[in-house]
Amino acid sequence: MPTLETDLTPYATMLSFTRYVGRTGPKKASFVSGLRRARQTKSGFNPHGQLVKALKADIQFRTPGTHLAAVVQAVKPRWRPLYEASTAGAARYLETLGDLDKVWLAQTRDALAVIGGLPVKINPHLGLRYEGGRAEAVRLHFDETPPGDEAVVATLHLMAAHMDQILPHAEPVLVDVRRGAVFRADPATRPADIDRWLTGEAAAFAAMWSAAS
Repeated sequence: MPTLETDLTPYATMLSFTRYVGRTGPKKASFVSGLRRARQTKSGFNPHGQLVKALKADIQFRTPGTHLAAVVQAVKPRWRPLYEASTAGAARYLETLGDLDKVWLAQTRDALAVIGGLPVKINPHLGLRYEGGRAEAVRLHFDETPPGDEAVVATLHLMAAHMDQILPHAEPVLVDVRRGAVFRADPATRPADIDRWLTGEAAAFAAMWSAAS
């Protein structure tokens, strides 16, 4: 039986959905059409896997920046400029964690949300636990441009809404890796308003996806 990832049922990862909500006008439709074509051809590759592993290793082994520096030389030459552009910001993010002797990696799980009839895969990159019991589920942003306000709000809200599956009682965090910037939810936001906004966006995404067939 085909899965959501391999058939042509409307489906989005959290990354693609949050990129979509940050677009306006005709750019939304062309973006969705591109995602559908990529699904049809089964194309797509994530070049950031080794960077995520290096970041986790620096946290686990309390070696701030050591593994990040080493991975730049370990990746294939074609990916080296990408890693050089990302590792300095990733090292700055490590500094925001404070004393690494008081931080531990935590296991996270993916969640599958259904928003406005659209399945959206919610997949943080790592989980953290701090001395005292505080926990975070962290999603990393690797794009050349900083995340827009819409992408930040959508990412944090989606993770928060499904935190019981991802990492119970954790706080959602979005990290702009290239700049080492950390984003957390604004307590002044109204979750019900965000739900209504994302439901409308998801319904439009699914309609554009079907229209592209």
